[in-house]
Amino acid sequence: MNIESIREYVLQKPSVTEGFPFDEESLVFKVNSRIFMIASLDESPLRFNVKCDPERAIELRDDYPDTVLPGYHMNKQHWNTIVVDGRLTAKQLKEMIDDSYDLIVKSKKK
Repeated sequence: MNIESIREYVLQKPSVTEGFPFDEESLVFKVNSRIFMIASLDESPLRFNVKCDPERAIELRDDYPDTVLPGYHMNKQHWNTIVVDGRLTAKQLKEMIDDSYDLIVKSKKK
């Protein structure tokens, strides 16, 4: 997947907005005015941050140590940085995005 296919996938989700609130290289996706994904446009390979359940975050980092990293510039307990270098499938990437989106949507309902 590349940034355009990821962006198209993310923008299909209900109530998602995108913008550049921090700088010109950090594309931020929000749902209900809360961030659930940040893509770094100046990184090669592409990297993005997603929210994750803390236990699942550790599992993913253990299973994919070079591809799933503690969230760069984020709370490392709740965020992972995903390196899009071809080692994870499109399905796996979408699942991580979906989990992040769902965590934010569910937290808003509480």
